[in-house]
Amino acid sequence: MSEHYDVIIIGSGAGGGTLAYRLAPSGKRILILERGGYLPREKENWSTDAVFGENRYKAPETWHDQDGKPFHPGIHYWVGGNTKMYGAVLLRLRERDFGELPHADGVSPAWPIAYRDLAPYYTEAERLYHVHGLRGSDPTEPPSEDPYPHPAVSHEPRIQLLSDDLVRAGHHPFPLPVGIMLDERQPQDSACIRCATCDGFPCLVQAKADAHVVCVAPALRHPNVTLLTGAYVERIETSGTGREATDVVVTRGGETERYHGDIVVVACGAINSAALLLRSANWAHADGLANGSGVVGRHYMCHNNSALIAISRTPNPTRFQKTLGLNDFYFGDADHEFPLGHIQMLGKTDAEMFQGEAHHLLPSFAAGKLASHALDFWLTTEDLPDPDNRVLIDHDGGIRLHYRPTNVEAHQLLTRRLRHLLDHIGCEPHLLPQNAYFGKRLPIAGTGHQNGTVRFGHDPQASALDAFCRAHEVDNLYVVDGSFFPSSAAVNPTLTIIANALRVGDHLLERLGTRSAVR
Repeated sequence: MSEHYDVIIIGSGAGGGTLAYRLAPSGKRILILERGGYLPREKENWSTDAVFGENRYKAPETWHDQDGKPFHPGIHYWVGGNTKMYGAVLLRLRERDFGELPHADGVSPAWPIAYRDLAPYYTEAERLYHVHGLRGSDPTEPPSEDPYPHPAVSHEPRIQLLSDDLVRAGHHPFPLPVGIMLDERQPQDSACIRCATCDGFPCLVQAKADAHVVCVAPALRHPNVTLLTGAYVERIETSGTGREATDVVVTRGGETERYHGDIVVVACGAINSAALLLRSANWAHADGLANGSGVVGRHYMCHNNSALIAISRTPNPTRFQKTLGLNDFYFGDADHEFPLGHIQMLGKTDAEMFQGEAHHLLPSFAAGKLASHALDFWLTTEDLPDPDNRVLIDHDGGIRLHYRPTNVEAHQLLTRRLRHLLDHIGCEPHLLPQNAYFGKRLPIAGTGHQNGTVRFGHDPQASALDAFCRAHEVDNLYVVDGSFFPSSAAVNPTLTIIANALRVGDHLLERLGTRSAVR
């Protein structure tokens, strides 16, 4: 016999955790299945060597690329998913990102919804995830009448100088929207202590707005919500017609368990969600669950990302560096008509990172000197949805990820734009690669921005999900992580995943007949 729930949510990250939070007050029986456990709170949370050197919190998994070469993905299985380790930059997609957008390498497809459909949920997501920012400071930002719920995080002196230099050079830097529980006006009461170990680290004091802290933990205060950890979902089974998902088959503690759900929601991350649907093939869904269109696993995107270091001519003693963004090249510039992308600051490189990248051959004094002058940048360019970039399942159930970058020239041009700014911002004329952020320098292993593998759309022949992220072919199956993206845009995807989970949550409350009770 299967234990019965009204809603089963597979995954507890930005999509699944947020959806659980939205549905929790409904009184319906909700089960959250998380393959990982709770990330331990320990001093190693703030250790560069433990986090980046030992990969202490990264999943010990081996996947294979299109050539059969093994790699270790930058993925984290914890309550809260990858948000436990994210940099907490929470940007809205630009309004034009929702429409068809030409690029040098091709055309980014339109979404089946418009910005206006998601706008109120973006506002709610910003409140829920404690976003600090300054509305109107980013010239490309989409329209909104609502201010950010918290004031922008202040720049430390070297980053304020960087901002001033960029303005003098004719650019428009803006305060990055960051989701942290920081109170700069009353620091004695602030949960966030503005430390140097936020971006890419777990937060020891639980002051980063991750899905565990702001969504899963509050959801579990409702007696109708249950969380099972260490619960790996093997497959989803369907009714005899194939039109309804019925049982979720789980391996937990070496035992097989089954749970029955009236509604089943997949939120494992774009790669693992596609893998789960492919593993769930049956007589009615021979190519994978909800995959009559053949798109499940295809159109994988992860952005063209680079972590680059500029060497400042003056010392950079900044602790919390992730406060500045630049979108002046987002849709191109006077010399290039097509979009180039987004620039933001990274968490501050320390001496241990430099030593790790040099395999500890760099003397500690030299590593310290480099770190004390480093300015760290993160560059993102949109990659385009290519059906040959895809998730596949090996005969033994292992994951194969086929990915060849697209729109690379635009990313190279964005890097060149940053390089041309170096003299204006008081830096030496060279950029260094910052490899520690990815762990091993394998671009395919950088899965932090994964999206696009179970795209939504109006046409069942060209998409797996409808506009509310319900499977075209399975009436009670939904997907609410980054899988639904038909295009990747060029900003961090997390806020859009959160906002969409809230939107789908309202749809599900209507379906369950409980929206009025919750709202």
